Amino acid sequence: MPNKLGVHESIELHELVSFKSLCLTKATIMQGLVSDENLKNLMQQDATMHERHLKELNNHLNQ
Repeated sequence: MPNKLGVHESIELHELVSFKSLCLTKATIMQGLVSDENLKNLMQQDATMHERHLKELNNHLNQ
């Protein structure tokens, strides 16, 4: 039996997707402004994490 999301749960997931998209955009753009390699690496890890989270959230929305 597939798990059905309630309306409020779908709305919450959409809000999380919007937030994670904004975080990913910010982390990606800010990498170009940073000169410190350690900070760039952290920002790249952050962007990768947000991409993974977005994929997981989209999987939940598409079920």
